[in-house]
Amino acid sequence: VQLQASGGGLVQAGESLRLSCVASGNIFSIDDMAWYRQAPGKERELVASISSGGSTKYTDAVKGRFTISGDNNKNSAYLQMNSLKPEDTAVYRCFAEIRHSRNYQYEYWGKGTLVTVSS
Repeated sequence: VQLQASGGGLVQAGESLRLSCVASGNIFSIDDMAWYRQAPGKERELVASISSGGSTKYTDAVKGRFTISGDNNKNSAYLQMNSLKPEDTAVYRCFAEIRHSRNYQYEYWGKGTLVTVSS
């Protein structure tokens, strides 16, 4: 299984970006997908997650500005980031809990995509 992330870039404060993550390979089902980020010198943190049923969670710092969505048919998750702030600057990584069969779940990480927000 591979997770392909895209959509990072350099923007100014207040602007928007949309990250995409597509899972491919031997996939029976996807239980959860999420976006994590890690800024220089900081711990990795969970930004947002979405379950296969559509339940979402956000870290407090992005509530009201970021929206995570998913497309089960496309094995994809998206992170719409609005009103970006310089403190959102980080490497963002896609994460997924994927089943290759009904009984076994595995964790996968995509490569990071850099989001840089200038002031």
